[in-house]
Amino acid sequence: MTMSRRTIIKGIATAPLAAAGGGLLAAAPAHAATIDAGQFSLASRSGNGHGEFAALADGLAAELVKVDASAVVADTNRSATRLTGAPSTAEAFQTGFAFDPDDQAVDYWIPQGVTTSADAYGNGLYPQGGSDKVVLVSWYFETNPDGVGGDEYGLDKGLRLTFVDYNAPSAPTYRHVLLVEPVRNAAGAYSFNPIRKHAGGIMWYGNLLYVVDTYKGLRVFDLNTLFKVETGEKDVCGLHTDEKYYGYGYQYVLPQSHAYDNAGKYLRYTTIGLDRASTPDSLVISEYSKSGTVDYTDGSFNGTGAPTTTPKVVRWELDYTDRHLASLTAKEAVTVAQQKIQGVVSRESKHYLAASNGPAAKGTLRTFTSGGSTAGVVCDLAIGCEDLSYHSSGASGWAYAESVIWNVSEYTGKRYVYAVRADGS
Repeated sequence: MTMSRRTIIKGIATAPLAAAGGGLLAAAPAHAATIDAGQFSLASRSGNGHGEFAALADGLAAELVKVDASAVVADTNRSATRLTGAPSTAEAFQTGFAFDPDDQAVDYWIPQGVTTSADAYGNGLYPQGGSDKVVLVSWYFETNPDGVGGDEYGLDKGLRLTFVDYNAPSAPTYRHVLLVEPVRNAAGAYSFNPIRKHAGGIMWYGNLLYVVDTYKGLRVFDLNTLFKVETGEKDVCGLHTDEKYYGYGYQYVLPQSHAYDNAGKYLRYTTIGLDRASTPDSLVISEYSKSGTVDYTDGSFNGTGAPTTTPKVVRWELDYTDRHLASLTAKEAVTVAQQKIQGVVSRESKHYLAASNGPAAKGTLRTFTSGGSTAGVVCDLAIGCEDLSYHSSGASGWAYAESVIWNVSEYTGKRYVYAVRADGS
């Protein structure tokens, strides 16, 4: 019987330890072990040194036009290019797009995180009861993109979030929004500052957006509370001397609304993923390491010391009613000896990892099971693979015939947001 390459691959994808042509599904020596989850915990924080986040947002609302994410999706101002085939070295391609030429070329804004409205709500549509299909991507500002000598750009503009209207996959459009932290200025007036972090992973859950803060924990943003600001000053963020508000030239800003600070053993909050297959829903965090050993000396970590330097996947349960954490203590923790983890998503005890390999070599989508001995390769990803987001075939409002996993790639000229079939076929 004649079988297509996809049918053959789909059949053997259920056995990740079996070798396949070209090493597609060859086993990888990434040993995993379950460890005590109770040593990992977070502390809930509803404000900063300037006051409660809610009160600060109310103060800004008295000065600015408040909108929600739906308004931003309806006000896109850039056009993406539909991908008609797999980007770069990726396999098992389902759908995707490339950013416009300006965003492909810019070296100081670097994409990192991805999540979709299939994370936000079970049917894949936004808002609840709505009809929009949306993709979100996070970027961080790099003042020294080539890594040589001093900073090429003196002003670090922090983080931005891209809202992609994916209602028409043949012609996606998008808009960038600045992420900010609400504050009061020296005179006591309501204002906001840029957030100068990495934003290596993001997760959309209901009206909330979770953003990892590498050394500290999680930042949370309420997508029902964005503000429209002036665009004339490209290098000003917050309340300016002319009594107007700016966001480095962006039309909208999204202020932080909550935080979860690491309170247990050290954990490197590299990336984040949602697990809708668990009961209750949960989020997972994974750690990046260049060589297979996590570095806890390169920044000021919150916490009480490192339990192990082997990369980990750690799970917290979520409360569906308010979209916050159901418990501040982790529910599960497993180690996995895998270097260069850039993304994670889980389906109960099955975990998917995005592993990168520099600016010239392909990335890989790998999977392992809690308590299992090895991780197998599902398929190749694009060069510069970053964050992951699981999109279930059960998302009735925005479904593919098979479940897919979204990924974003970071390097200039190769900036793609795309989905691969989760079984590697």
